[in-house]
Amino acid sequence: KLKQQPFLVEVTDSDGNVVRIKKQIEELYGGRRSVKKGYEYECKFLNTGPEGNQYVPGDKLIKLGWEKDMKLVDEKIAARDRMASRPLTKANVEQHLADVGLEAEYATHTRISALSGGQKVKVVLAAAMWNQPHIVILDEPTNYLDRDALGALAGAIEEFEGGVVMITHNDEFCRQLCPERWVLERGPDNIGRMSTEGDAEWMTNILKGDVNFKDAATEDRVDAMGNVIKGKQRKKKLSKREAKKKQKEREAKIAAGLEVTSSDE
Repeated sequence: KLKQQPFLVEVTDSDGNVVRIKKQIEELYGGRRSVKKGYEYECKFLNTGPEGNQYVPGDKLIKLGWEKDMKLVDEKIAARDRMASRPLTKANVEQHLADVGLEAEYATHTRISALSGGQKVKVVLAAAMWNQPHIVILDEPTNYLDRDALGALAGAIEEFEGGVVMITHNDEFCRQLCPERWVLERGPDNIGRMSTEGDAEWMTNILKGDVNFKDAATEDRVDAMGNVIKGKQRKKKLSKREAKKKQKEREAKIAAGLEVTSSDE
């Protein structure tokens, strides 16, 4: 309901006069610009075309319930900036494709539609790695690859310092690379069931709980582009008095029909 609240916006009328009228935001349009105290986000208003878009300060948008949408805009801009961090030149593209085994004659002088199935897989793998991700999800990566290409892919996965999640029907390839495997098989009753298997040492550590995911989530991390990703800070335990006050505030918001987020809990 917060998002549906109109607020005062300054606009210029046909006579060139600046007037203040109430408008309701329909969506964040994707634009963002820096100001002294943070960012302003491009907003499209209800019953108004894109030519009527205006930039609204981030703190005002947060009060109006648009914080999640702001984060989506921030993520898209960050992804676009990462793409621009590597110059899209012929030499860079040829070298990047050569790293996955695609020769320059195919990389530069051949349309994708004319490539073989295995060559198309190499193009997809190269595209997935262009932004230097820290986790890669591969869906049937062995399709159309010959033995040499399979060996090269296996070597690349082993050397990759990030995380890899792989969905594949190729049991031999999966066992060669994956210390932990989730296997979905159909039982005698025709119902599919999931089982977990893997390397003895790895699975023993998992069962013991030696992998401390909670601590890992609170630590700061650095991604492949050198950006520092702040870990989630553990929530401070509230006193009984503070918890009671928080609960009253939450109930008041619900009674007023306002949006309640996890930070209100």
